Amino acid sequence: MAINNASTTVDPSIDLEAEIARLKKARNAVLLAHYYQTGDIQDIADFLGDSLQLSQAARNTQADVIVFAGVHFMAEVAKILNPDRIVVVPDLEAGCSLSDGCPADAFAAWRARHPGAVAISYINCSAAVKAQSDYICTSSNAEKIVRAVPQDKQILFAPDRNLGRFVAKRTGRDLILWQGSCVVHETFSERRIVDLKERNPGALLVAHPECEEPILRMADFIGSTTALLGFVATSPATTFIVATEPGILHQMRKAAPGKTLLEAPPDNAGCSCNECPHMKKNTLEKIYLALRDLQPRIELPEDLRTRALLPIERMLALS
Repeated sequence: MAINNASTTVDPSIDLEAEIARLKKARNAVLLAHYYQTGDIQDIADFLGDSLQLSQAARNTQADVIVFAGVHFMAEVAKILNPDRIVVVPDLEAGCSLSDGCPADAFAAWRARHPGAVAISYINCSAAVKAQSDYICTSSNAEKIVRAVPQDKQILFAPDRNLGRFVAKRTGRDLILWQGSCVVHETFSERRIVDLKERNPGALLVAHPECEEPILRMADFIGSTTALLGFVATSPATTFIVATEPGILHQMRKAAPGKTLLEAPPDNAGCSCNECPHMKKNTLEKIYLALRDLQPRIELPEDLRTRALLPIERMLALS
């Protein structure tokens, strides 16, 4: 849930970076940004990372105001962990295909069909789904969370079937998968990646586990956004094909100057399908407005918040 009453008028003469810095100080605010944000947002963030890192930063911040430059479910996590702080998002419409594809009522019905099973939900889901889950996980720790469940327990894994399938192979566990997928990571073209590898001998394919199975089978390294960044920075290889949202390339270029970074191509050569349309809704103008007006604001009913908190705390304890 959220409140959205912000004005959308921005004086074009404003120095946005300077005003954002001024407002952050005046509001005692912190700006959290995901790696999939545009480079200008990444460059002014106080904390930058993937879902796990940002969850931990949200939990530990001493700020009065949290501005979350990411998508809606991420800001919800910040509010779940910080009920006494103001949490705002630059654009309330910045959603997630995984979260949207797993409605809470359908998830409840799915759980009811598997009594006694342990439900592990990827963090890319709504607070209402988190509240019905036993554990939350991220791409960084999904394998660890699954391994923590006793062998005699059946596991439900939602909402990303690709991450679930990857973790099942890694752990040897038989997971019952919700059939959801990421609108970005399901678009990469196996054929076009093969062609790109042929034209770039020695290039390594690095892929996020949200990618479809044919892409993961080809990958030289599979990992979370942070893990991909670390691999590219430390690998002796000089050319990489990156199969995840291209916002991460901004940090990869900083961490690995001189290396060649190629975006994994989508099926449609004429589209920007490998960019997350939700992440890219956030802009410096909207961050400025969110700080100025303290809107759109994330609010959650306390009973929902406390129920959603428990599986997140279980995840953080294991992470």
